[in-house]
Amino acid sequence: MKADSNYFSKRNIASYAFVFAFVTTVASAQQSLTWEQVKAKFEAVNPVLKADAANVEEMKAEEITAFLRPNPQFTIAVDGTQIAPHDGVWTPVKGTTEQPNFSYLHEREHKRELRLESAKEGTEITQSQHVDLERNLIFGLRSAFVQTLQAKAVLQLAKADLEYYDKIIDISRARFNAGDLAKIDLARIELQRVQYESEIETATVNLRTEKIQLLLLLDNRTPVDQFDVTGVFELGPDLKPLEDFHQVALNNRPDLRAAIQTIQQSETNHKLAVSNGSTDPTFGAWYTYNSSTNNPSANQTLGLSVSIPLRIFDKNQGEKKRTLIDIDRSQQAAEAAKAQVFSDVDNAYELVRSNIALIKPYKAQYLDQSVYVRDTVTFSYEHGGASLMDFLNAQSDYRVVQLAYLQLIGAYMTAAGQMNLAVGHEEIQ
Repeated sequence: MKADSNYFSKRNIASYAFVFAFVTTVASAQQSLTWEQVKAKFEAVNPVLKADAANVEEMKAEEITAFLRPNPQFTIAVDGTQIAPHDGVWTPVKGTTEQPNFSYLHEREHKRELRLESAKEGTEITQSQHVDLERNLIFGLRSAFVQTLQAKAVLQLAKADLEYYDKIIDISRARFNAGDLAKIDLARIELQRVQYESEIETATVNLRTEKIQLLLLLDNRTPVDQFDVTGVFELGPDLKPLEDFHQVALNNRPDLRAAIQTIQQSETNHKLAVSNGSTDPTFGAWYTYNSSTNNPSANQTLGLSVSIPLRIFDKNQGEKKRTLIDIDRSQQAAEAAKAQVFSDVDNAYELVRSNIALIKPYKAQYLDQSVYVRDTVTFSYEHGGASLMDFLNAQSDYRVVQLAYLQLIGAYMTAAGQMNLAVGHEEIQ
């Protein structure tokens, strides 16, 4: 009896373990990622972003090099060593003179500070360019996310249509059994079901394809059946005035910010070019010991020197002119970037506005009308007051309107993502 008890106990433990593993698997399979979670995963694992972020770190390392001081120079000279005997006596060390020398180049006109400032501005430009790269990649990710939501909505619509149609088939069979419906009409209704099955299969393939694309962007090896996303697939809040989006874009577009930062760096580089045109003195000091001097009090001596280059020819004139021209070039590039920002915002705004104008009548009228017409004709058909053709046409009109609405929502959300791309910030959720 005790052995049987242990046997059943082990079976219970195994059963509990199996149930727990099954529940865990189902829970993980049903886990859905929100847009914020998808975005966070993308930013954490995308190799293009990670490689570009390393470039920013490299630019920060250049700041250290830019601010380094010149190294001092150490020179030691030995002279006066006797190489032949004098009066038959060879004393090579007696007349040797040792002279250690230290020298240091002093940089004037804030050269180090200007180099550091230029390097920091270069880092800021690279950082802005990194944010701009992220902005464009996030737009592609957002589009894939929206397309996945749209594919889910279309699949749900196809399943709901099939479920509704199956009820019609049951009603039609009841009418046929009651002698109220011809066999050919029942056959036509049952035959129509294959179209709904085909639509479900097509929608399923489209959804899996969109999920695979999203997994590719996330560099994720999760099986498609265990991966899902969730989010609001609906018309957003009222559109703000165009001028508001213009201002947001001017404040947030990283490519425009990089263009403005390039102007600042060009001005700093011109200052550095002028500074590099100044002369830098070299200060030196040395110590000498000469035991062979005739002055017994002057065996050890100290010396100082200052070396100043004579800049008869200014070899930095070309760099001064080049950096001055570069300032104007950077200013023109910034103006072009600003014009592009306004153009991007205007185009995106028009797309969003157009989609909203198309969606509103659907929400206000067409969706409810399609449901009303379908249900009314279905009720009439159920009671013999409408023909089979009337019912099929009403059902087809309903599907066309509902599917068109989902496609418009998808187009609107994609246009909203393009607006976010244009302003450099997620203004439309």
